[in-house]
Amino acid sequence: ANFGQNLLMNYRGGPLYYWVVDANPNTFERAQQLSPTNTNTQNGIEWWLTDADCPTICNYIMVSDAQRFVLAFGVNDYGSATIDPLLVRWSDQEDLAVWTPSITNQAGSYRLSRGSQIVTAIQTRQEILVFTDAAIYSMQYLGAPYVWGFQIMGDNISIMGPNAAITVNNITYWMGVDKFYSYSGRVETLPCTLRQYIFDDINLQQGYQVFAGTNEGYNEIWWFYCSAASTTVDKYVIYNYLERTWYYGTMPRSYWLDSPLRSEPMSAGYGGQLIYQETGNDDGTTTPASPITAYVQSSDFDIGDGYNFGFVWRVIPDLTFRNSTGELTPQCTMTLLPMRNSGSGFNDPQSAAGSSSASIQRIATAPIEEFTGQVYIRVRGRQLIFKV
Repeated sequence: ANFGQNLLMNYRGGPLYYWVVDANPNTFERAQQLSPTNTNTQNGIEWWLTDADCPTICNYIMVSDAQRFVLAFGVNDYGSATIDPLLVRWSDQEDLAVWTPSITNQAGSYRLSRGSQIVTAIQTRQEILVFTDAAIYSMQYLGAPYVWGFQIMGDNISIMGPNAAITVNNITYWMGVDKFYSYSGRVETLPCTLRQYIFDDINLQQGYQVFAGTNEGYNEIWWFYCSAASTTVDKYVIYNYLERTWYYGTMPRSYWLDSPLRSEPMSAGYGGQLIYQETGNDDGTTTPASPITAYVQSSDFDIGDGYNFGFVWRVIPDLTFRNSTGELTPQCTMTLLPMRNSGSGFNDPQSAAGSSSASIQRIATAPIEEFTGQVYIRVRGRQLIFKV
């Protein structure tokens, strides 16, 4: 967390550390632990020396934007070295070294009552949302003598991990252990057309690896997660909050940052690479770079509420090949996959009804180029899948 131009940090279940910008740009000091015994100096200042009640073990920290308190969630109590997973403590305003409450400062603490541990917290425009494993609290600054007030906003909810929540346009979205949620003043279940697909193939034991990110240029929220057979992040699900649509895919990532300082998001792969997303046509995770192999496939669709068979005899493409500079004659392939019914798999319409093991016998595939006006094909099915 930023404390001015300096950085405050901790690892989960560890103490607080402070990193100070050095006056010499060619000198890089290591972060130092905040403690009452750390008398190291930098530029002649004891940056890391605190009072006796500075937290020694903490699960999550934050610096409040407006009032500049250091907030510690899931932290040891005063005079104790044992973590209390539901305790919230805060330093004096504008002073990360003062943690002992007194009538002359605003340091203090509050213990939440719902759930067994605080999982994470996230800052919004007018409040800080605190998530336990069973509830969500609104934390708001009141001023002396109470300093911070807490109000429960939702009960019987869940959150997948410390980085599974994100705020976009003053609405907070997060992934729970079996559904998605949103908060815009009240907690609501976020309707998800991919709910069964996602939560039937997710490793809940690795839920703390889940992290959320945004792709603001496309109005998207991404959640990266471990599939059921994986112990590292290998899949993602996207919610387009403008169109209210969902889509998913496979992409191993360990980090994601959609910074306003650059035009595209930045991510990290498992090979030690920093990857600029949405840039170019190559796969940046390979050396040398390789082309991106990608496709978009629709869900099953039908006509007439499924009562009628559809007969497709031509395709009129509506595509642009702008920025396709790698090929003299860029093209894509469109495929129509017909089904007799939802239980028959991709079948030739003349195959036996209900034959779920039937192989695909008739698929219409057509190459589409820049000046292709229309393509004549012939497929028939009660349901169709469209792939590009």
